[in-house]
Amino acid sequence: MIKKTITFSLIITMSFLSFSCKDDVLPKPSSYLRLDYPEAKYVSFENECPFAFEMNTDAVIKKETDCGFTITYPKMKATIYLTYKPVAKNINELLRDAQKLTYEHVIKADDILEQPYLNSNKKVYGMFYQVEGNAATNAQFYATDSTKHFVTGSVYFYAKPNYDSIMPAASYIKNDMQRLMETLKWK
Repeated sequence: MIKKTITFSLIITMSFLSFSCKDDVLPKPSSYLRLDYPEAKYVSFENECPFAFEMNTDAVIKKETDCGFTITYPKMKATIYLTYKPVAKNINELLRDAQKLTYEHVIKADDILEQPYLNSNKKVYGMFYQVEGNAATNAQFYATDSTKHFVTGSVYFYAKPNYDSIMPAASYIKNDMQRLMETLKWK
């Protein structure tokens, strides 16, 4: 009887062990969201304002003030804010304000890269700023002819600034902003 009990216990234990063997549970590895954006196509934008430029066909432009515009990217939840100011012997003040706006983000930014822009043929001179880190804006620029016209642009996302998360969208829109600046012409 003891032999039968030991044998039966051994069979039950072996059964439990053989049926309970499963692969170890491993946590799911981290993954990265793959964001593919369509290749940008550009069209010329002109209206009664004293400047024109090329913009992405996937963006929506809306006039906000006299010659101030918002260029919205609904799929990316981002907006480029464009402002225009006439130069009236106040170029130093306009330049200082544009630079101040960029460097207000230095607290959260890891780095601010400055890229000067000069196009003597079109008389467009400016600076493009790429802001790296968890700042509210990732790209800004100003452009002027230094005598009559001054345009500024900055991009903002409708999300908490997390540079790693928005980097693909920020890079896409940064390219659009650079294209806008490089195709800017005065009327």
